[in-house]
Amino acid sequence: MNEKEISTTHQAVIEALKENHLTSFQILKKIGNISLILILYNILDDLKSMGILKSYMKEGAKYHYLTLESR
Repeated sequence: MNEKEISTTHQAVIEALKENHLTSFQILKKIGNISLILILYNILDDLKSMGILKSYMKEGAKYHYLTLESR
């Protein structure tokens, strides 16, 4: 994982996901400083492309979680 590519907002999403698998809405509520959902989606895409984050569908909701390598 290249730390230079991770902003403070990216790090906040990583911290939010350290304990639990969360939906996008749950991440927004936990972080509190991201006002637009589109910004969060861009960050989630960035983290997925870095291999830090994965997602799955459960009961109609998309959950995000950290890969084992990023913990």
